[in-house]
Amino acid sequence: MRKSAAAFAGLAALTACLPFDQAESLVPQARPAAPVPAIYTPSADSAQLAYYYNTLERDLLTRGLLRTDGGGPDTPYDADDLAKSFETLAFYDEYGGADLSGGLGRWTGPVRIAAEFGPSVQPSQRNQDRDRLAEYAARLARITGHTISSVSGRANFHVIFASLDDSAFVAERVRELLPAISPRDLSLLAAPPRSYYCLVVAGGPQGDPLSYTRGVALIRAEHPDLVRKSCLHEEVAQGLGLRNDSPRARPSIFNDDDEFALLTSFDEKLLQMLYDPRLKVGMSAEEARPIIRILAREAMGRDL
Repeated sequence: MRKSAAAFAGLAALTACLPFDQAESLVPQARPAAPVPAIYTPSADSAQLAYYYNTLERDLLTRGLLRTDGGGPDTPYDADDLAKSFETLAFYDEYGGADLSGGLGRWTGPVRIAAEFGPSVQPSQRNQDRDRLAEYAARLARITGHTISSVSGRANFHVIFASLDDSAFVAERVRELLPAISPRDLSLLAAPPRSYYCLVVAGGPQGDPLSYTRGVALIRAEHPDLVRKSCLHEEVAQGLGLRNDSPRARPSIFNDDDEFALLTSFDEKLLQMLYDPRLKVGMSAEEARPIIRILAREAMGRDL
């Protein structure tokens, strides 16, 4: 799963610098929900993907991965671990997006997150995904102190749940939301390779790409329950500004090792630090480093 997250980090770096229209970004347009077919039979390719991801989830669980405990005595960390991981995750991206690397990016206004669905996603699954997204948005708001909410319309962060059979729907919707997206990135979102389990793009207008105003995430509908929830946790959190992955981040979902499936206590502290007002959008890692050390010590409950 983390392989896809690393790949997505490069995509986010590229698309965050697309020339979004400022007015369009701030006043997103609502869209009617995709119709739900009375009877849906997956294509052979979609069915094969579902089989692959179900097998993958079982294998990871058998190996003690995809943990949901948030970390414990076997995953100790200190303020120095927090500070180093924060700098790696918040200031750099694996694929070296020149306009983003070295600058702090995050949302400056309210984050209004909405779930959207490809036609293949059935009503019972839609209800579960909406409930999970609403619960997670409320949790992120508590952690960050930022205005983050789940909405049914006028969203600026769209989480699209869709199968491979919904590729045409996804392509059309992404073109509406990100009209300046490149053909390559559009293709990657609409029909990603199997190794890309989930994706997110987030950023601001061309003149201020680090002040986030728009986000779009794709969660594959072929995923089994835990991987589906894990993708939701990771992509939304990374779309808030922690855009990289690091093998040194532990216990964390921002890692390539699949050890943790859901947001951990370590990740909560990182998000809390990201939205602390003492850090400013556009700060370089060098400028922010003294503040990061203070925030990390505070997050660990240590005196300065």
